[in-house]
Amino acid sequence: MKSIDRYLVRLIAVPLFATLVIFAMLLVLDRMLRLFDFVATEGGPVSVVWRMLANLLPEYFGLGIPVGLLLGTLLAFRKLATSSELDVMRAVGMSYPRMLRVPYMYAIALCALNFAIVGFVQPDARYNYEKLRFELRTGALGASIKVGEFTHFGNDMTLRIEESHDNGRRLSGIFLRKDDNKGGSIAVTAETGQFFATDNPDEIIFRLTNGTLVRTEAKVATPRVLRFSSNDLPIPLPKTENFRVRGGENLERTLPELARIGSDRKADKELRDTSRAAFHFRTAEVLSILLLPLLALALGIPPKRSTSALGVFLAIIMIVAYHKVNEYAQAVGGLGKIDPVLAIWIPFTVFAGLTLWMFYTIAYVPGGQPIGALERVFSKLAKSVRKLLPGRRDKGAKA
Repeated sequence: MKSIDRYLVRLIAVPLFATLVIFAMLLVLDRMLRLFDFVATEGGPVSVVWRMLANLLPEYFGLGIPVGLLLGTLLAFRKLATSSELDVMRAVGMSYPRMLRVPYMYAIALCALNFAIVGFVQPDARYNYEKLRFELRTGALGASIKVGEFTHFGNDMTLRIEESHDNGRRLSGIFLRKDDNKGGSIAVTAETGQFFATDNPDEIIFRLTNGTLVRTEAKVATPRVLRFSSNDLPIPLPKTENFRVRGGENLERTLPELARIGSDRKADKELRDTSRAAFHFRTAEVLSILLLPLLALALGIPPKRSTSALGVFLAIIMIVAYHKVNEYAQAVGGLGKIDPVLAIWIPFTVFAGLTLWMFYTIAYVPGGQPIGALERVFSKLAKSVRKLLPGRRDKGAKA
């Protein structure tokens, strides 16, 4: 690898990985607050939040890789152009296609990585995320008893705890009511209590100390009252249903699975359409990465004697708009209103054609600037705004 290639590798690497990390962290922070609220509401352990976030990272990296590659390459070429290094490289005979050698090394590697993420890793991670949500709701993760609130175990037992100490190992101010299946019930109050595991995985022991037990029976008019210093109550744990198998949603299916279902004529038409739409959506998103170096070069080089950042702004708008159009096309194709192949690949063809035209204009048209008209309009608007600023008017009047 020549020194100029090593220089481009370093120049692209810093903004690429910085953008990728910042993009993923912003999405993680946004979801983290909602997950903490969800876990606290369900009464689950805090550690499950980190497991859920870990299962969301493949999805976030799948979204962040195209953005990171685009901005990394764009900012690298912008730095070369604004520091006149690009003019030197062009003067020694280096063409724009030659300059794209290093960006395409990044693009091919990230394209393969993104294919592995969205095609195979993300479906498993999404399934694990949904499984954790299910286990939180059903209490399979050991949901805690909320202090000061009534907690129901099935339909026949209610428990209330006033205070909790030593991370739940010592409980005080206990009220418990349990109904039997014969019309009777047991009501217990106790000063303290503690849970103990048993050999039976479907049952735990609640050891109560210094309390009162009141038992009522359907055929006995007077309830029986018992005061005790220690009493063990067996508590059956609620049975939880098993979580569904992976593949209940298209997000949980790998690319080979989507291709198999989409080509199965015996499958339900709605399932076949949604699977085909998801398959073509992921494929188009991955292949679009190979167009980003061309787009970055075309928009990263501002006009001569200009430091306008309009290209950076426009590049972000284009990639976000293309992603949203693809999502809409996937939804429409999944509904069967239009063939998923047409719904997904027509926007891809338009995006690819626009990108290739921009690259051809700047690389092969003398003095060509693909967004030259927008640059001129933007420049005129900026001058008009500066003239309207109070400071600018005062300086003009004084002169």
